[in-house]
Amino acid sequence: MQIASFMARPVGRLARAVIGLILIFAGIEIRGMGGVILVLVGLVFVAVGAVNVCLLAPLLGAPLSGSKCRRA
Repeated sequence: MQIASFMARPVGRLARAVIGLILIFAGIEIRGMGGVILVLVGLVFVAVGAVNVCLLAPLLGAPLSGSKCRRA
């Protein structure tokens, strides 16, 4: 649950966005199918960071929404 609450905070959201950007740039450099997969995973990381959703939170018993997770 602590990881979910950390990811719901602004620092966690920023971390997801930065990791996503790193994956996108790595995918562009790698090229090929592996690069495409990295770019897509990076886009998911950036998107969930931008909309404040933690996809792992339900597996940890926390709400999917970051704002609900912070309140819990």
